[in-house]
Amino acid sequence: MSKSMKPALGGAVYILPNLLTTGNMFFGFFSMVKSMQGDFKWAASAIALASIFDVLDGRIARLTGGTSEFGVQYDSLCDLVSFGVAPAFLMYKFGLEDFGRPGWIVCFLFLACGALRLARFNVQSSIGKGAGDFTGLPIPMAALVIATFAATCVELQGYEMERMPLVNEVVSWFKNKYFIQLFMLVAAPFLAIAMVSNFAYRSHKVIKVRGIKPFRLLVLLVIILALVAYEPEFFGFIFFFFYAISGPFEWVVGWKKTVDDDEIFQPLKEDESVMEPADNSN
Repeated sequence: MSKSMKPALGGAVYILPNLLTTGNMFFGFFSMVKSMQGDFKWAASAIALASIFDVLDGRIARLTGGTSEFGVQYDSLCDLVSFGVAPAFLMYKFGLEDFGRPGWIVCFLFLACGALRLARFNVQSSIGKGAGDFTGLPIPMAALVIATFAATCVELQGYEMERMPLVNEVVSWFKNKYFIQLFMLVAAPFLAIAMVSNFAYRSHKVIKVRGIKPFRLLVLLVIILALVAYEPEFFGFIFFFFYAISGPFEWVVGWKKTVDDDEIFQPLKEDESVMEPADNSN
């Protein structure tokens, strides 16, 4: 009986991570549907939900030992839908449709560079270069910049002005149609270039907090959590925006060097696999 149970258990180990990956793709598709319907708050939220599933599938695969070459390939295809196509749709329908051809071209640029970013990550992982800091901005982070910005703009449309001039000024920007369009026109090519750049972006797996005592770190995290709970869309946007510019900033100040990626174009040998099982955090 134990022999007959083993194959079933082995199959379940591989099914669960891929089921979560399918959930990632579902929310990416759902985001596109909502963008076409003009429900931009849900379109943005769906991208955020897709990112949660994207994190979970990799974690579950490693915890259960269910990583596979199929899972790696499937994960990248789903990521392209959820973090490439979906945010491109959102940008176009939310702010760039009025610009006609230039509008959809910058959206396509975001999508194309996202696909290149995923392909480069897969090749780097297959040759053992996928650990450590990321080379280029990860595509989920680029997508979340767009999603949280759109969600913030929608959320603040009904915001009532208060007796705080600075807050009112910031809110007025996010309510202004021309500011929204200008941000999208600038953000789309910037994020596209950041994804295919050789700037090093810090990975949460290699970040080490030094010089901060555990209790003080806990207090800091509680404060951050409170701010996010108070206005999740806005503070989420601030976090992802600053992460997106952190790569070029750390290069300019000399904290990080650019990463060489010429090895991704090495020819494939006849006895080599196109992709080896690897970490899905791309």
